[in-house]
Amino acid sequence: MRNRYSLIQISLHWATLVMIILTYSAMLSRGMFSEDDESFINLFHFNFGITVWLLMFIRLGLRHYYGTPPIEPPLAEWQSIASKGLHWMLYLLFLSLPILGFLTLQFGGKDWVLYGFTVPQWVTPDPSWRKLLKQTHETLANTGYFLIGFHTLAALYHHYIRRDDTLRRMLPGK
Repeated sequence: MRNRYSLIQISLHWATLVMIILTYSAMLSRGMFSEDDESFINLFHFNFGITVWLLMFIRLGLRHYYGTPPIEPPLAEWQSIASKGLHWMLYLLFLSLPILGFLTLQFGGKDWVLYGFTVPQWVTPDPSWRKLLKQTHETLANTGYFLIGFHTLAALYHHYIRRDDTLRRMLPGK
């Protein structure tokens, strides 16, 4: 059995990370620009977020098709369960955030552009729903920092302390 992810899985993993960094960066830089530029930055945030959402679906399909290569040496049962749990939390987070963001825009009654196309309003604007969705979106996005950080620390722990092949399975190259 192979001991690495497929090249497409590896490529999409790192592409997703880049898009997540761009999405968070756009969000964090909003207050640094004029009002005119801020709407442009928001557009980047929305489009990067939707791209993350699409990449996550593709990655889930590839995970189902290719599976997950085993870690050598094998993990303790609790570590295996924790690893799977963290990965599924990351998938759920980055599938739900764009949906919450999309619904926030819809209930806010604001026009926005997705990949060059104006997205029509599909729901009646409702400020109370918009506020709830926005708060949920922001809370989950903040949770993302911790999940990403924990994911990164776990990979480094496995590579440098446990010295297994957890990280090497996802690195580009041979």
